[in-house]
Amino acid sequence: MNDGRAQSSITVTPALLPDVPLHVAVVRPVFVWGAPGIGKSSLVRSFAASLGLECVTLVGTQLAAEDLIGVPELRDGRSRFAPPEAIARDDAYCLFLDELNASAPEVQKAFYSLILDRRIGAYELPAGSIVIGAGNRATDNALARPMASALVNRLVHIHLRASPDDWLTWAVGAGIHPWITDYLTQRPDHLVVAPPKVEEVFSTPRSWHMLSDALRSYGDGIPEETLRLLAAGTLSPGHASAFCGYVKIVRHRYSLPAVVRGDARWPAAPADRDLPYFLAEAFRARLVKELPADRDHASPAVRQFAHRGKALLLDLADVSLECAQLVIATDDAGAPVLPSWFLVEVSRDLPRLVSARA
Repeated sequence: MNDGRAQSSITVTPALLPDVPLHVAVVRPVFVWGAPGIGKSSLVRSFAASLGLECVTLVGTQLAAEDLIGVPELRDGRSRFAPPEAIARDDAYCLFLDELNASAPEVQKAFYSLILDRRIGAYELPAGSIVIGAGNRATDNALARPMASALVNRLVHIHLRASPDDWLTWAVGAGIHPWITDYLTQRPDHLVVAPPKVEEVFSTPRSWHMLSDALRSYGDGIPEETLRLLAAGTLSPGHASAFCGYVKIVRHRYSLPAVVRGDARWPAAPADRDLPYFLAEAFRARLVKELPADRDHASPAVRQFAHRGKALLLDLADVSLECAQLVIATDDAGAPVLPSWFLVEVSRDLPRLVSARA
């Protein structure tokens, strides 16, 4: 049995996913694993459309076994099961079995003949039809039931991971709100997080899309309180706070590049107390990106930027010591994120900041 804890060290991004079904799904059924909200369903529908096939979606958790097997009818004195209209089609199509591994055992059994034999009762899928299943993993705190080994062994399994680059490329053409695309360009690590173990909102490509739809509905004049409500209702708490801080920065024309250049200072007004947190995270990300691991590999321009960075840290500490500490903080495992040579210089030149962190 497979209990839904499927993991793989080999994963694909949304941009690479269509290539496998294009060559495999025409001869063997494919199953796509992935965390909730990363776009499995939409990718399958887009793939079917690219082949000119209608995509017929059956959601396993919404079906009973008889919904697939059909109802008996008499024909020439004999009974036979009439398959449902959604399945029994004359032309080739894509049969998408969504939430397959979350369906009840009897429903999974009813799916067997469609997956293994491409038929249900006397009805056989038209030539050229493809069968694709998808589901979440139990490790994502999603509903997942055991999948029989016989079924597992008859599916080609693909593990999908979210890709900020792929999503942002799609988002620009899909009309996602520019606040969101600009924010995630700066913080791609906020696109998706692992589902929490408690009933809490969490960030996924789907939730960012939902927030975009809400922002489009309200318009750019959305009140700050309403923005906070919507962000808190769609994103992980930390991401919601950071995104609202970013929007406030946009509205007040603050920017990290302006602060680095010296054209603006860290926001210090009590009404803007949430802004330094976003700017500090963005500053930390820029330091990580631009500072090499070895100081000897730093160009004169990079060394000048590092010197400027220490001065900015001092200024930030005067505004918010907590935000300044956030810039030089270790990761969740306690390992340094910034290069050790830069941290040594910070500890030497800014002992107040380091001692406060300790």
